[in-house]
Amino acid sequence: MSALQDDLGTPVELPGPPRRVVSLVPSLTEALAVTVPDRLVGATDWCTHPAGLDVPRVRGTKNPDRAAIEALAPDLVVANREENRRLDVDRLRAAGIPVWVTVIESVDEALASLRRLFGTVLGAGEPGWLAEAADVWSEPPPAGGLRVAVPIWRDPWMVVGARTFTGDVLARLGLVNVFAAGDDRYPRVELAALAAAVPDLVLLPDEPYPFTADDGPEAFPGVPTALVSGRDLTWYGPSLAPARRRLLDALGA
Repeated sequence: MSALQDDLGTPVELPGPPRRVVSLVPSLTEALAVTVPDRLVGATDWCTHPAGLDVPRVRGTKNPDRAAIEALAPDLVVANREENRRLDVDRLRAAGIPVWVTVIESVDEALASLRRLFGTVLGAGEPGWLAEAADVWSEPPPAGGLRVAVPIWRDPWMVVGARTFTGDVLARLGLVNVFAAGDDRYPRVELAALAAAVPDLVLLPDEPYPFTADDGPEAFPGVPTALVSGRDLTWYGPSLAPARRRLLDALGA
């Protein structure tokens, strides 16, 4: 197997399809566990799906235990530019461990990146759930054009901004992200500025900040809010296909 280039264009030398994979990305962990379960040998503490996943844990996405990863003797570590630190990727590579870095900022990039990972890198072909997701998300956006804001944290308040996977999901749902025109991908905003953006609707996901009916809506008096699954907004594994319908249902569409 000749050298391949990951999503960043970095050559990754692989003698053959990897058989022992450590995932540092919750979405990719779920995708691997569902598609090639016998090859997944390690994951982060934040990898919560599929339910009951029983593999060794290597700490977090931003502070992985590199010694624990090395001890698992992986022939590939899967990472993501947004989720993981360049420092950890570089140090794993310096230890002789191949690392495949994904870059996913849109639904189309997710589909293309996952096809490469499973088809070209792992030699497993295109999973059925991925083909289904491609079909589902090829549907045109619903009419409506509601202006929305999507906080992902509070105290300080942070929102979904420009050039994000979530932002593309919103657009494909026929929504207009009121913070999509700025330079920051996840800008920090004052609550007053968030209200001044005059959204028609505030979407409150349950991750990374766990917004609930009692924690979040009260900050936006007079503005409709909708509690949604953070996984549906941000994950690009097997949940991608059903996510569109679940999000539309949450919006009452």
